[in-house]
Amino acid sequence: MNLKPLFAALIAVSLSACAQSQVVLEPVPVPVTAKPSSPGLTSQVLYQILLGEIASQRGELRLSAEAYADLASKTRDARVAQRAVDLAQYARQPALALRNARLWRDLEPDSVKAMQTLASLLLSNGRIKEAKPHLAAWLKAGSSEEVFTQLHALFARQKDKQAALDLVSDLAAAYPALPEARFAVAQVAMQAGQLPRALAALDEVLLLRPQWETAALFKAQALLSKDGEGAAQAFLVDFLKANPAASEVRLAYAKQLARGGRFAESRIEFERLTRDAPNNPEAHFTLGLIAMQTNDLVSARGAFLKALELGHPDADTVRYYLGQLDEAEKRFEDALKWYQQVNDGRRRFDAQLRVAAMLGRLGRVKEAREWLAAQTPQDDAERVQLVQAEALILRDAKNYPAVFDLLGRALEKMPDSLELLYDRAMAAEKINRLDVLEQDLRRLIKLKPDHAHAYNALGYTLADRTNRYSEAVDLLNQALKLSPDDAYILDSMGWALFKLKRLPEAADHLRRAYNGKPDPEIAAHLGEVLWMKNGKGDRDEARRLWQGSLKVHPDNESLREVVTRLMP
Repeated sequence: MNLKPLFAALIAVSLSACAQSQVVLEPVPVPVTAKPSSPGLTSQVLYQILLGEIASQRGELRLSAEAYADLASKTRDARVAQRAVDLAQYARQPALALRNARLWRDLEPDSVKAMQTLASLLLSNGRIKEAKPHLAAWLKAGSSEEVFTQLHALFARQKDKQAALDLVSDLAAAYPALPEARFAVAQVAMQAGQLPRALAALDEVLLLRPQWETAALFKAQALLSKDGEGAAQAFLVDFLKANPAASEVRLAYAKQLARGGRFAESRIEFERLTRDAPNNPEAHFTLGLIAMQTNDLVSARGAFLKALELGHPDADTVRYYLGQLDEAEKRFEDALKWYQQVNDGRRRFDAQLRVAAMLGRLGRVKEAREWLAAQTPQDDAERVQLVQAEALILRDAKNYPAVFDLLGRALEKMPDSLELLYDRAMAAEKINRLDVLEQDLRRLIKLKPDHAHAYNALGYTLADRTNRYSEAVDLLNQALKLSPDDAYILDSMGWALFKLKRLPEAADHLRRAYNGKPDPEIAAHLGEVLWMKNGKGDRDEARRLWQGSLKVHPDNESLREVVTRLMP
């Protein structure tokens, strides 16, 4: 029977039924290339076609799959068998899909699609040996290069990695001069955790096709896993010497240098990339990141603008970084414009927060708060970030009571938020509500006993604002156990020891803190301890310390206060 006009009519009927029932599932198209070998159209066949099509339109995929499976066995039409496979897969009926795939393969023995489908289903069911003849037939009937490149995905979920490797090796043996065959072996060997086997196969690949960048990148990945970063980089350097125009490899090498903190070398590679491939937006974008990392903001801006001009696929991220550059240079109006253009992608929410921050920096506090109120958080983490962003705007405006009230209201809704508990404790200190500060920090410690900065904040406050010095030292000792090299905790401990008049120990802790982080607050504390020690050279050291820190931080209030109070 000729099913072609029949299927066209039935699909029209199905679409009509779908429209009437407001079902949106699209019908699966039926190919019309195979010649049917079925008997004539009977009322039972017509019924099952209608049943299968209408059921699929209504989302009853299991019923549709079963109807088509029965129909395929009766009509023995390859097109019906293919549709039965599709519907069984959509209905998540693997056994039914496999049965219909075998029938389809029998009915269309020369169909590459049937070979591929049956092999894929056998592999997905873990039946590796049974898949082998169908894979071999697929390789002969199709483009062997393309088939080998697809094997990696087909074997990715196999539990028996060794069996998969053995099968791909056997298949590849029939194609000794085909680089893609050796590459497929390398990929499956990597999946099996057999790095030496993968590297040996990749060496064969590169002998057959020395300039193949994909193989070179894969070999670098294998070397990184087996022998570490040095071996991977050495290979990339050698490959680039032999193939200086290999832009993808150079890009990977430059990124690897950047990840290792070798920014100057990485920048040289990216600058070469932008010269050799001036229309590559990714190279310009990453060059901008490197320049930004090394504080070359002018070069970073030019690179980001070029990436944007060339149509970088993640334009919103580029705009976000341009906003950061303007913000770093205190061009808040310009930064605001960039952040407002970030409309999608992973940076969108961050950009919304920065819009509010820029409005706050421009003194438009009311507008900033309204902007934040208009945002729709996706989860509690984003709700917390919105509250924190508003609190920071109010803090910058020195409206500390409003900060305290805002965080208090937020904690009523999210009482166990570690971030909000910590932030309200800091706000409480600003309005002299030390009772709330201690309450919040102790609750935070109870919720997260390894929160080093909660111990630090409470210990420092007790040392700086009360006479509970011994208790402060106990808390700070706990903080140092959790984070022994933290400069801010060392600073707090030095200050607590200073209050206990243990000046040599205080100076030692504060020197360690300042060497780790030359912060003006730490400079103020260390200078005061040295001044009070009043030994030979101590006051001279304090003067030098304060003067040097004031050159870098001329507006720091703590530093200016201690200098005014102590230094004649």
